[in-house]
This record gives sequence, structure tokens and C-alpha cells, in this order.
Amino acid sequence: MSVPTAVSDSVAITCRNLRKKFVLRHTRSMKEAIVWLLTGRKGDLSKKFDALKDVSLDVEQGETVALLGLNGSGKSTLLKLISGVLQPDEGTVHTRGRVAGLIEVGAGFHHDLSGRDNVYLNGAILGMSQKQIDAMFDSIVEFAEIGEFIDTEVKFYSSGMYLKLAFSIAVHTDPEVFLIDEILAVGDEPFQRKCIVKINELAAAGKTLFVVSHDLDLVASVCKRGVLLEHGQIIMDGEVHAVVKELRRRSAE
Repeated sequence: MSVPTAVSDSVAITCRNLRKKFVLRHTRSMKEAIVWLLTGRKGDLSKKFDALKDVSLDVEQGETVALLGLNGSGKSTLLKLISGVLQPDEGTVHTRGRVAGLIEVGAGFHHDLSGRDNVYLNGAILGMSQKQIDAMFDSIVEFAEIGEFIDTEVKFYSSGMYLKLAFSIAVHTDPEVFLIDEILAVGDEPFQRKCIVKINELAAAGKTLFVVSHDLDLVASVCKRGVLLEHGQIIMDGEVHAVVKELRRRSAE
């Protein structure tokens, strides 16, 4: 399902009253399972979990935002709703312009296709024409540093090679909105530095960045605004250093 365009020309991302639930299925003992069956399956062996509860926020075009929180706070779920990977149970998400999401390493790659074929496949998914991909292809491969493996099936790639190719494709689509989820934790240090330089270039060019990372020093250097999630709800939204300080305080408790 396509994501509608944002209402205001100055807003890149609009989230209103977002709610997302997941079903957690618990493994019970054999005795509990038999009793459950013999009693006509009374009682539910599963439990619903609110990953996000009534989340609303606006991100202006050109803003650099760090999405912060402890594990299980709902960060990745929110990014997946914004990218369209998931749909909300309640509420709406609107985005403006081309959105490139590095939500999971290699997401969208077809394992039985070569790196070359996946460049064209992912480029098309991200809204590029074949002509645009043709023009960018050499630059994509050069940035990804996997030239000799570009015609190898990606199922033989390491996680670092996945990262390099996925990141390179995404940044070459020239997105208006760039979503990044913990992906910089993968790959070698020189390539991480290369990615950070590219991210800073995107920010300087006025692109909208929404970044999830446990590297608090990194997000504080790249982003100006911080949004802190806890148990699926926004509990703080402000200047990034202040939000990072609050997260560190809560982590130490």
C-alpha cells in the first residue's frame, strides 16, 4: 500500500496516533497444553504486545533526528511503519519525497541473484529508472568496494558485503528521507567512517535523516534532534545532547 504524501510542504514525515501490536506466543508445558485442549481451548496461549502506543510526531524537511531508547522501546517498529515495511494497526503515517530505508541488512535482496542484478532490483524498488541505475551503476559498485564480487550471488556475501552494497544503493537513489536502523554497527571501521561522511553529506545537502543507533556519540555528532521512546511511547523530544543525557541517566538506573 502506498504511503500518502505529507500535508505540509515543510514536513517530511508526519505520524499521528500510531499504534502497533504484535502477538507473542508463549511455549507452555506439555501438561498445560493438554489441559488447554481438553478444556475446549479456553484461555489464550498467546499474548498481545503493544510495540507502539499513540505515537505522534512531525519531522521537518532537512531535520536530522536520532530515534533513541532502550531495547524493546519501539524504535525499529516506528522506522518500519515510516518506511512502509509495516502498516499501523491504528493511526496514519505520511511522508514526502523519495524514502530510502536501511532498516535491515540485505532486506529486499534476492539471495539467488547476483550483486549486479540486486543493484537493479533494489534501485527499482527505491524508485529509480533503469536509465538512472545505468548512470549510477559504476559509482554504486565503487562506493560498495565489492567490484570483483558484483557478479557473485549475494547468498555468498558476508554481512559486511551486504551492508556495503545496500548502503551504496540507498544513498545513490538521492532520497529526500533517509531511514537508518543500527546498520552502521555492521561492517569494518573504515567503511563505517565512509558511511558517516556520506551521511553528513546528505545532512549538509538538506536531506531528512532519521537514525537509530546505540552509538550515542555517533548520533549526537550527526543529528540535532533526539526523540526518546520508552515502552512504545515518546517520553522526550528535543535537542539531541539533552535527550542522549536523559537516556544515559535512565540506562544507569
